Amino acid sequence: MVTAKCGIVPPSPPTLCAKVAEPVRIAFVITELEVGGAERCLVNLASGIDRTRFAPTVCSLAPRPAAGKDTLVRQLEDASIPVHFLNLRSSISFLSGMSKLKRLLREHEIDVVQTFLFHANVIGAFAAQAAGVPKIVSGLRVADPARWRMALERFAARRAEYIVCVSHSVAEFVKTKVGAPDSKLRVIPNGIDLSTIPTDNIPNRTELGLPTERRILLAVGRLHRQKGLDWLLALAPELFKRLPEHDLVIVGDGPQRDSLTELSAKLDLQDRVHFIGWRPDVPRLMQAAEVFLLPSRWEGMPNVLIEAMGAGLPVVATSVEGVKEVLGPLAARQALPFGHDTAFIDAVSQFIVDSTLNAELGEENRERIRAEFTLRSMISKYEDLYHL
Repeated sequence: MVTAKCGIVPPSPPTLCAKVAEPVRIAFVITELEVGGAERCLVNLASGIDRTRFAPTVCSLAPRPAAGKDTLVRQLEDASIPVHFLNLRSSISFLSGMSKLKRLLREHEIDVVQTFLFHANVIGAFAAQAAGVPKIVSGLRVADPARWRMALERFAARRAEYIVCVSHSVAEFVKTKVGAPDSKLRVIPNGIDLSTIPTDNIPNRTELGLPTERRILLAVGRLHRQKGLDWLLALAPELFKRLPEHDLVIVGDGPQRDSLTELSAKLDLQDRVHFIGWRPDVPRLMQAAEVFLLPSRWEGMPNVLIEAMGAGLPVVATSVEGVKEVLGPLAARQALPFGHDTAFIDAVSQFIVDSTLNAELGEENRERIRAEFTLRSMISKYEDLYHL
């Protein structure tokens, strides 16, 4: 050892620090970014992921939503997450979309692609494979029975290392109908941040286009056959006979808007059923309702059900994919098979008439979400998949 004069030992040379690993670059690819359950899940995931370990980018196949419907896009931009729009407007743009996405993935040297929703699953899997992305993770959120969709999902699933399913019911569907092996399947339920659900600023009836004295039953969802709103409207005349003080408020838009409006008029329900269109403040609207209705024909794990339970509402839902998993032991009183007309009407009526039961179920629902479906838990499970 070299000793300096006066017996002082010189300091050791500085130790070289280990090279800090760069964050894993993730591209979250989704069909569109208007407000919906899957879209909100993606945005919450991208915004909440550990930025010291992961560098998120978001890509929408569709154009940017119109002003007023771009809430989720602005949330991403506020979190300094790059957002790209491929501006695809129809299914015939498949090849050009795949080419655009492949180029984007290469330019950003993406390490992991996570896709959400059908079109993104298909285009994203092919583009990621062509771009040489090391890890592809697909996401299936509904058990859609259409055979042509299952066939395309099957091709996409072969290219994915993992397939995230939002419920065990969807995982079983993907295994039996899409043909994916157990080794690829991962179940990650949706999660929400209860602190974001408002407890004040309840909308008044005038704001919703209702007479001030009316009481509210609430349904939220895309106006599509999947959501079973045509069945709900068919039940409405008998339901309203039992509940003369209540109106039904339906939030959402979609391809069945005209036919559902016509059905409402045919049943002479115009004064009792209110289609208020798409709204960015669904959790706030839930504060004005007494019961949440989910009459779906099929689902995956409906995020809106988790939100309604988190808002402290009792629910009457069909026992389709994911619903019983969300409700757990509370399903016995709040879920029933699609098409059971009398049972559905009886359940809604009971929750209105029995205010004590209404309050108890609402509190039990909220506590179940607090215990089992937190946003932090959801994000952690996704993070575990993304290590290279």
